[in-house]
Amino acid sequence: MVTERVWIIGASSGIGAALAERLAGDGKEVWASARSVGKLEALAGKHPGYIHALPLDVTDKAAVQAALARIESACGPPDTVVLNAGTHQPVAAKDFTADGLRQVMELNVFGVANGIEAVLPGMLERDAGRIAVVASVAGYQGLPTSAYYGASKAALINMIESLRFDLRRTGVVLQLVNPGFVRTPLTDRNEFPMPFLIEADEAAAAIARGLEVGRFEIAFPTVFVWLLKLLGLLPYRAYFALVGRSTGK
Repeated sequence: MVTERVWIIGASSGIGAALAERLAGDGKEVWASARSVGKLEALAGKHPGYIHALPLDVTDKAAVQAALARIESACGPPDTVVLNAGTHQPVAAKDFTADGLRQVMELNVFGVANGIEAVLPGMLERDAGRIAVVASVAGYQGLPTSAYYGASKAALINMIESLRFDLRRTGVVLQLVNPGFVRTPLTDRNEFPMPFLIEADEAAAAIARGLEVGRFEIAFPTVFVWLLKLLGLLPYRAYFALVGRSTGK
């Protein structure tokens, strides 16, 4: 029996690791990539035969192509690719620099672009496959200290929405994942209250369900998502006043 092959880039911790375990538990063959060799090997050791460690720096385009070739040589092309690698760097206006923004964009945006460039041609040739890109609800509107992170996630949202037009009449499924606050090593850096905070395994369950259903946007938790979308409909004066009051900004 042929099982589904899933490649998760950004799988060493947080949402990616939880999703790898969730899908492996469902009997899928998971190739887990990230820069942390030790964490990937520990993850694979918990699910022998189901999770394979494939260390990778997604900002290295040649390395992404080589990793894909290794998967294809071992078992065939991945059916589903989840592009989850990313970083978060809070920044106040007084500390904003172009170099700081560039570093976040390199991983959060161009790392995803490297993954898409690698896997999309083969999927189009086979007229089959699934690409899920993990952005964030922080990409909906500007939020305090989020000039780097929010900008990168807004870029991903726009990019995936744009690609969807060309892919929606093909056999390639393109999906956008927009989580709210999820307890991960990245959000542990936050020094402010995080409303509707959920655990990584809850996020993984929501993503797994969304992948199965096939809807374009997989966004959670629902109440927080709709609250942010409604806030985005307000005039700027009201938006800045409400968000500023709730965040102390």
